[in-house]
Amino acid sequence: MSLKIIFTWWHKQTFGTFLKTLFTGTLVGKDELGNKYYKNKNDDRWVVYSKSVEATKITSDWYLWMHRTIDKIPDEKEKKHTWQKKHSANKTGTFERYNPVKIKKNDIEKKYKAWK
Repeated sequence: MSLKIIFTWWHKQTFGTFLKTLFTGTLVGKDELGNKYYKNKNDDRWVVYSKSVEATKITSDWYLWMHRTIDKIPDEKEKKHTWQKKHSANKTGTFERYNPVKIKKNDIEKKYKAWK
């Protein structure tokens, strides 16, 4: 265990989550991003992230399980529909963010006339 866990929460888990996982947690599964999902005898459910703590890194199947929408533990081998896309985390604030083509003001045809 590194000292980062004791003093910071943004590296995988807090110290409290580490202790809860160690003493009461039962590993339920792991997703394709490497996140590990746990639950205890009181049916408390939590996730230990593989890298940095980012809620959008939870896949939709595991999101449903975490919020008790479904009780069935998600399986990676379960067949997906052809129209379903692979999960991707929120890219806001990174270089992979959505960046639409920028249009100059002179290129836009105005659809109104300004008052004089």
